[in-house]
Amino acid sequence: MSQPRNGTAGDVEEIHWPSLVAAISSISAVGIAIGLGLPLLSIILEKRGIPSTLIGLNTAMAGVAAMIAAPITTKLAHEFGVASTMLWAVVIAALSALGFYYAENFWLWFPLRFAFHGTTTTLFILSEFWINAASPPSKRGFVLGIYATVLSIGFAAGPLLFSILGSDGIMPFLVGAIAILLAAIPIFIARHESPILDEKPELHFMRYVFLVPTATAAVFIFGAVEAGGLSLFPIYAIRANFTETQAALLLTVMGVGNVIFQIPVGLLSDKISDKRPLLAGMAFMGLIGSLMLPVLSHSWIMMALVLLFWGGCVAGLYTVGLSHLGSRLTGSDLAAANAAFVFCYAVGTVAGPQVIGAAIDVAGNNGFAWSIACFFGLYAILAGIRLLFLRKRA
Repeated sequence: MSQPRNGTAGDVEEIHWPSLVAAISSISAVGIAIGLGLPLLSIILEKRGIPSTLIGLNTAMAGVAAMIAAPITTKLAHEFGVASTMLWAVVIAALSALGFYYAENFWLWFPLRFAFHGTTTTLFILSEFWINAASPPSKRGFVLGIYATVLSIGFAAGPLLFSILGSDGIMPFLVGAIAILLAAIPIFIARHESPILDEKPELHFMRYVFLVPTATAAVFIFGAVEAGGLSLFPIYAIRANFTETQAALLLTVMGVGNVIFQIPVGLLSDKISDKRPLLAGMAFMGLIGSLMLPVLSHSWIMMALVLLFWGGCVAGLYTVGLSHLGSRLTGSDLAAANAAFVFCYAVGTVAGPQVIGAAIDVAGNNGFAWSIACFFGLYAILAGIRLLFLRKRA
């Protein structure tokens, strides 16, 4: 088994651009389709008169599918190869995306959601493993920063496409399916350069969740804050007396922070052999930013300024957490740990909206900021304890 180790991981000395272009461009095409599909499907269900509770239940299938797909992805890649598994996932995801248009029965949308999000989870896991495997340790953070930036742009392009295409007819579904199918082109071209999994992981899947806890806990926090924050922030902002337009612009500012800070954060992580202090620092900044939200709720400009940096900190947990994972593990262990990483993200996306929503109900509007602060605070404590424990062992 590839043991966790400090310093280097893997034997790649230079950035392998063909592999990276394949992995990054393919998953970005999928990001566009997801960004288009999420608002599209919700709007269509609303038009059909489906109750909000059932719409939420159907949407929650995304997290359930991701949690189920994560443990079996590495086994499929070991059995059939990384590129082959990704190509099959592309085909199934594209067919399921188009299937939503033809499925008139609402209950058919549950297996379609499961197929779509299960296969896109597979694509995320294997793309990130491929990127990690093809990146030299000294430039891994920079490469993952590029990945996170391009992916964020892809997610942002999806809603823009939705605003252009609307929700009527087959066209938005067709565009989404074509975007996913385009992901197959770079994967197919670089199929012979995809990483090979010669050995099966020696540990049970759940052991990888705890093998590199600083990374997996970081992505859990990221998933919780991203999903809960994005879905409930408009409610928080409107209750804080901002208009709908101002609330939407604040979310846009947060997204801009997400995009512009990823490469700088990645470059910074490359200069640090141990990523844990950086992860703890970003969590602490997230904590401070969260606690500042109620104080600054009277000023749109001050709120926007905080959210610009806050968005970068939140997304940085994902980028640096993934880099930390790649610096600690290699080979089949890295692939399995990547699956555990995405699994923890999925758990976070399910837990975050529930906790933050309940906090608003219990503590009022400021419960939004306080609950997010608790997420960041718990992670900062965990990272601090890990650093203290490891230094004592050294």
